[in-house]
Amino acid sequence: MLLTLFSFFFICASISASDEQPNILYIFTDDQSVRSVSAYGSAHPWVSTPHIDRLAKSGLRFTQCYTGTWCQPSRASALTGLLQHSLDSIKITKYPMATYDPKKVPFFPSVLKENGYETACIGKWHLGEDVGHGRDWDYSVVWDRGTANGIRNSNAYYHGTLVRTNGGTREPLGGYSNDRFTEIAEEYVRKQTSSSKPWFLWLCYPGVHGPYSPADRHLNDYTDAPDARVPLDIFGPRPTKPDHLKNLTRWKKDENGNPIGYDKIVKKYHRAVRSLDDGVGSILNALKETDQLKNTVVIFTSDQGFAWGEHGMQEKWAPYDANLLAPLIFSAPGKIPENTICTEPVNGVDITRTIHSLTGIKPAWEMHGRDLSILLNNPTASLKDPMLMINTTYEYGERITEHLKNKNYDIFRRRDLYAWMMMRLDQYKYIRHFKDGIIEELYDLNEDPEELNNLAVNSQHHDLLKKLRVRMVEEMQKKDGDFVQYLPAPKERHY
Repeated sequence: MLLTLFSFFFICASISASDEQPNILYIFTDDQSVRSVSAYGSAHPWVSTPHIDRLAKSGLRFTQCYTGTWCQPSRASALTGLLQHSLDSIKITKYPMATYDPKKVPFFPSVLKENGYETACIGKWHLGEDVGHGRDWDYSVVWDRGTANGIRNSNAYYHGTLVRTNGGTREPLGGYSNDRFTEIAEEYVRKQTSSSKPWFLWLCYPGVHGPYSPADRHLNDYTDAPDARVPLDIFGPRPTKPDHLKNLTRWKKDENGNPIGYDKIVKKYHRAVRSLDDGVGSILNALKETDQLKNTVVIFTSDQGFAWGEHGMQEKWAPYDANLLAPLIFSAPGKIPENTICTEPVNGVDITRTIHSLTGIKPAWEMHGRDLSILLNNPTASLKDPMLMINTTYEYGERITEHLKNKNYDIFRRRDLYAWMMMRLDQYKYIRHFKDGIIEELYDLNEDPEELNNLAVNSQHHDLLKKLRVRMVEEMQKKDGDFVQYLPAPKERHY
């Protein structure tokens, strides 16, 4: 505890050495796998993201970031510091639109506003028509995905995007969306030189979500690159996986048994990432040119990762590293150690909790996240509590408990996947699915980083499995997870 407190005060004192609260630039991309950033060793050798790499060199790079599980709850958790099971009033109306009660689910930028920050949100929104302008944001240019004059706007990720400025009516954004949001964010950053307030900007790029549409200038990128490596388990069987995952695949085979179109779509995805990298470079230059870089904490991450063939998948949603791991970089020149790496598993609600520490503002409610300040000071340190993540598909809050009480497990099914909860403790990952008659999953990520060998079916590991099962329940209950008492008993199977 003393070490944690010392680290907290060291970071806050360092960042606020001039008695100024730091600006916070929180860049939040969409579906961007950790493998899409060339600074990470898991990237294909031909991947090039020089500007994000520059940001990584200027600060601390996390290798095990589980920001969230899919677009909507990841964003809701980022705004509240709460995991999906505690977001009680959120309800999907007609997907992707939703509703929520801001009194029951308040968002933390309103707390920053009350404590002297100017707050802004630019880019993708996923929580319905209430975009929080005036309550959470002083300035907002938001793609809320709603229809206007009969024009569908829900999938306008790159072109034809309609945005609401300061809570107004939907109007054309114009141009290529990632570039336009960069321009708007850069203009906002430059204008802040005339403000006496510190600022918080949540910049939510709609890319690199499908349907992938690279910017014209990047259409020929990677054309001469070698073919992307096909994952080992793109096709089943996977004998140690739960039954619904043994033979799951989103890919078709050609006459030679290879996945049809694999290299083409993977390259297209990575071409779309290039405009995100351009955006990071432009905004970093704007900060430097306006002499704001010295008092700005830049946080770069994505709502989650994306699997390209691993475990047969082409999506996020699932509890595996290939599906979930996102890049995470913290940079504050002169205050956070440069060009450092942290391997501690962290998640999105940890980032929210840490933003409060960086700004010196106490959270207005109890959050589920852990303060990462100790890691920003000492990347080799470890956090006391394990990392938790949960995906309850389209269900939130008390509805989760009610469905479990009624054994309505099919409500947690989406595209042949079921809801789950996951814990990272040391080198182990433990997974439990919201389905009866399903085995658990246990992986030693040091020995099996691709999560091919489920140790839960091996009796030699059942003592460890039981300990992790109990620990997971205990840790979830600490974070308002009373639903765990209604989970179906896991099935034991031996191979």
